[in-house]
Amino acid sequence: MEIYDLIIVGGGPAGAAASVYAARKRLKTLLIAKEFGGQSTVSEDIQNWIGTSSISGFDLAENLKKHVQAYASDILTIREGESLNSVQKDNDIIVLKTGKGEYKTKTLLITTGSGRRKITVPGADKFEHKGLTYCASCDGPLFSEMDVAVLGGGNASFETAAELLAYCKSVTLIHRSEEFRADPVTVLKVLRNPKMRAIKNAQVLEIKGDKMVSAVVYKDTVKNETIELPVKGVFVEIGQIPNTSFAKGLVQMNESNQIIIDPRTQKTSVPGIWAAGDCTDVLYHQNNIAAGDAVRALEDIYVTLHTK
Repeated sequence: MEIYDLIIVGGGPAGAAASVYAARKRLKTLLIAKEFGGQSTVSEDIQNWIGTSSISGFDLAENLKKHVQAYASDILTIREGESLNSVQKDNDIIVLKTGKGEYKTKTLLITTGSGRRKITVPGADKFEHKGLTYCASCDGPLFSEMDVAVLGGGNASFETAAELLAYCKSVTLIHRSEEFRADPVTVLKVLRNPKMRAIKNAQVLEIKGDKMVSAVVYKDTVKNETIELPVKGVFVEIGQIPNTSFAKGLVQMNESNQIIIDPRTQKTSVPGIWAAGDCTDVLYHQNNIAAGDAVRALEDIYVTLHTK
């Protein structure tokens, strides 16, 4: 069985960036990607992908795929439509199994990303991409001068609120508990903005609208009252689920199942395995950050392979 210099798992911005760099450095590489594009494929208008002022998630995915395919040759092999089931390390060789085969490599880069934890109340599915969104950095500018709501109480929700305050008419953060999970200094800073308010002890019951979102219905669990808040946009920030189940017991992870990495090199706790993007424990998760982190990992992988 052929042994690759590198196997990259994941077809988002991180996996695509790493694949291009690996091919240019002439590393014998295999890319395993269930699909190209990552989470942003659902966004209608992405305005913060550097070098492109406006692009749809579909077009971004297509561009990533075309860029990688331009390097497909004897040095870079692409296995699209395959999902990773397990990873094992046998001495200095890493063995990966998918539903379609088994592959061996000297080094591994995990760029499998994460999925947004979705809200399941009535109306959430109906109005997704019709006013309800899971990506403020992708869709926020579409709600300029509008009243919007952010659902959540952690750092991500307050960071989203801060971003939206730059262009929205007002931002209301709705949190189910009495205490926020976000850092106190972040909470104080965001709540100082006169366009910002927070509602605690609020259980979201429904997302309402006609063709687009028009309101969030929630229950004040202290007063036992049902309230309808008129808004044009709903930004959901109730957590992410890293796509790392295949690596449990192999590499060190935090309590959220994000892979812990050395931010200088992207190395994991296991020699020969690197990780980049939303599947890792880095502080911020963005397309541009994921791509940059993957390039950093690739540079370190190249050095490691050529100094053994």
